[in-house]
Amino acid sequence: YVGRDGRVTSCFPGMNTPHKEMWFMLYIFLYLSFNCLSADSILKSGTCQLQGRFKLNGMYQDGDFILGGLFHVHFFTVFPELSFRTEPEPPYCEKFNIEIFQQAQTMAFAVNEINKNPKLLPSITLGYHLYDNCVRLGIAFRAAISLASGTEESFSNLNCTGPPPVIGIVGDPSSTPSIAISNVLGLFRVPIVSHYATCSCLSDRKKYPSFFRTIPSDAFQVRAMVQILRHFGWTWVGLIYSDDDYGIYAAQLFQQEMQLFGHCVAFSEILPHDNNHRDIQYITGVIQASTARVVVVFSTSSFLIPLMEEVVLQNITGRQWIASEAWTTSPVYHTPRFLPILGGTLGIAIRRGEIEGLREFLLRLHPSNDQKNNIVRIFWENMFGCSFEKGGRAIDGEQVKKVCTGQEDLSITETPYTDVSGLRAAYNVYKAVYALAHALHELMQCEEGRGPFSGNSCADKTNLKPWQLVHYLQKVNFTTGFGDHVSFDKNGDALAIYDVMNWQPSSDGSIRIHTVGVVNKGAATEMVLMLDEDAIYWNFKSKKPPRSVCSESCPPGTRQARRKGLPVCCFDCLPCRDGEISNITDAIDCTVCPDEFWSNSDKDQCVPKEVEFLSYKDPLGISLTTASLLGTCICALVMVIFAHHRNTPIVRANNSELSFLLLSSLKLCFLCVLLFIGQPQLWTCQLRHAVFGISFVLCISSILVKTMVVIAVFKSSRPEGKGTMKWFGAAQQRCTVLVLTALQVVICAVWLSTASPTPHKNSQYTRSKIVYECAIGSVAGFSMLLGYIGLLAAVSFLLAFLARNLPDNFNEAKFITFSMLIFCAVWIAFVPAYVSSPGKYAVAVEIFAILASSFGLLFAIFAPKCYIILLHPERNTKNAIIGREAQKK
Repeated sequence: YVGRDGRVTSCFPGMNTPHKEMWFMLYIFLYLSFNCLSADSILKSGTCQLQGRFKLNGMYQDGDFILGGLFHVHFFTVFPELSFRTEPEPPYCEKFNIEIFQQAQTMAFAVNEINKNPKLLPSITLGYHLYDNCVRLGIAFRAAISLASGTEESFSNLNCTGPPPVIGIVGDPSSTPSIAISNVLGLFRVPIVSHYATCSCLSDRKKYPSFFRTIPSDAFQVRAMVQILRHFGWTWVGLIYSDDDYGIYAAQLFQQEMQLFGHCVAFSEILPHDNNHRDIQYITGVIQASTARVVVVFSTSSFLIPLMEEVVLQNITGRQWIASEAWTTSPVYHTPRFLPILGGTLGIAIRRGEIEGLREFLLRLHPSNDQKNNIVRIFWENMFGCSFEKGGRAIDGEQVKKVCTGQEDLSITETPYTDVSGLRAAYNVYKAVYALAHALHELMQCEEGRGPFSGNSCADKTNLKPWQLVHYLQKVNFTTGFGDHVSFDKNGDALAIYDVMNWQPSSDGSIRIHTVGVVNKGAATEMVLMLDEDAIYWNFKSKKPPRSVCSESCPPGTRQARRKGLPVCCFDCLPCRDGEISNITDAIDCTVCPDEFWSNSDKDQCVPKEVEFLSYKDPLGISLTTASLLGTCICALVMVIFAHHRNTPIVRANNSELSFLLLSSLKLCFLCVLLFIGQPQLWTCQLRHAVFGISFVLCISSILVKTMVVIAVFKSSRPEGKGTMKWFGAAQQRCTVLVLTALQVVICAVWLSTASPTPHKNSQYTRSKIVYECAIGSVAGFSMLLGYIGLLAAVSFLLAFLARNLPDNFNEAKFITFSMLIFCAVWIAFVPAYVSSPGKYAVAVEIFAILASSFGLLFAIFAPKCYIILLHPERNTKNAIIGREAQKK
């Protein structure tokens, strides 16, 4: 059987599966046998007899064509106990909803207005048959079946000609009953136009081919609500939803939309279907314990009432409630007791409309004794607190003894029934009725031969089929008296537009609703939000929007690092690493700066990297420049001294021309240092190593020749070497120096022409800086340059070392040996120091090696001679030199 909760329950509890199957097959056999007998009796009698009647509350008006209607006029349904021994009593409904009854009356008003309109359905009278579904699937389904099949006691037209019992149904207002009803009546293409069912699943045209609605789908509502959350920066929210298709589908869409924008749901709780108090208390505990200050609720008022009662009881304040359209405008919560809790609530509401003449129609209502209109009598009893039964009866659990006369005055009452200032759901009912009427009007206006059906035929007006009306309903396009355009898209959905509502305190301490914005469907699926923030009432001490985030935003210069096991909205803010920046709030990752840029101290901007090179303004550069110029000046001074004393024995002792050449080359060695200082440019990069290499080769070749001359002079002083000096004359000395230097010139020329050194910006040493240096171009060329210098130095050192013990008058070999020892020591130490020095310090090491070796040669070779020339001139004579030799002998 189908229970009161809409679930299928076994009729054989406690029985094992084989026995169940046996009893089930027996039940089917008996059921089919009974139906065969019934069918046989029907065929014999020629009439169909109504086998049973559902006890439903309704309203009825006759007409040529009948429109059905389903409304939840009562909040709750009470089911009798099931004994399984007798036929169960029909369920009854409790807690009359006056606002919903106004919607039902709006349908009646729309039908009467259409009947009076000579331009719409002329000569055709519409009627209506409305039922109360009591917010229960079972009752809603019974009402829909009653509408579709009719409620006549007997039916003799077995050919099923003539109009159907209803040509269309307005409702159901809830998504779950709409799904169930559309699944069945959709098979027969009965048009259903809901004014309040918003489940996005109902947009599936394959499953629900005849379903339409004058309210936007939840897909649009969810996007509109997320737009509000995004506007106020609420990324950490709680979610509560009802245990029905409306709540479940809306919650799924909401979570998907939140995830799409990187927002998070702190908790997600489902409202109990049976209003279990323990479950309600658990949900309130979750709300109170959560750090989320914003709570989004997708539910109808009937599901939500128990939770809100408990929230008031526990005095849970400091929460910003976001209401779905199903309860945003519900007057149930507008009492003063809810103000401390629900004041400031923001909600999405369907578009408000105005219906001219509706209030007068509502006030003209009077009860009748017709059982088909018993819902009017129930309304009357609840409105005036009386009873039509003598002796009174219980109304919503309270005993009433006052007798209704039916002449009570509705105009003196102030209830949601007579309030037409904020027609929303009722306005949707109005549009639904008119949509069906316009579709029927177009069907009736069809001219034969120009119809939309096969063979350009029109619908048979005397034998109307529901699917034919669906065709016209899909193309409905009209404008209401209020100016709203009504049409349906390919899925049967209405145009998406919402009002943003704010619950504000009124002068009497109750809650009144204000429109503070609007949400429209923009391009594609994006919703465009327009808010008047100054008009919003915030129920907080600060009178400002609350903060509802799991983690505060990460400022520029930091990035988010998710906390393990928590949603993406819960994170820590970590500073970006060196060389990376983030210039936006809540950056997921830091961006690496381009090659020539580096992060600033705040890590929020890439700035050009500091370009490092050995500058003339750098203290190190100043020191080396000073040393270079000092060495040059010393060389010039020595040259002046030697030039002034060029005829003295000590200057002439070993070819003064080579001494001047050596001093000139040393001066070049000192000056070439200047090419290593300053910003590298193409010409300086090409010249620095070439000038360095050639200068040192000129210097070393001069020393080598001097050494060779010393050895030659020594040998020529002996009998066996009389002719040695003829091979080492001045011309041969110059030629030797020239040839040795020319080889270095060739090496440099080949190097510069094939792989010339170029300026290069190097970021490998220090990522935060650009080291502007000269790339050597060819390692082989640079190695040959240094290798050649090293070779000459080694040969010079070897020859000088061998000649170190010559007589004192030829003792310059000792000084050359010492100078070559310094030179070789410096350049051997240079290699590891150069390789391990980063950036500009590598250049400084090379300069230091040049200066050290140059000063070593200068002082080792020329300092002793200058000492004698300047301080002991008496020793700068031929006799002194010869005398010293004689004394030694």
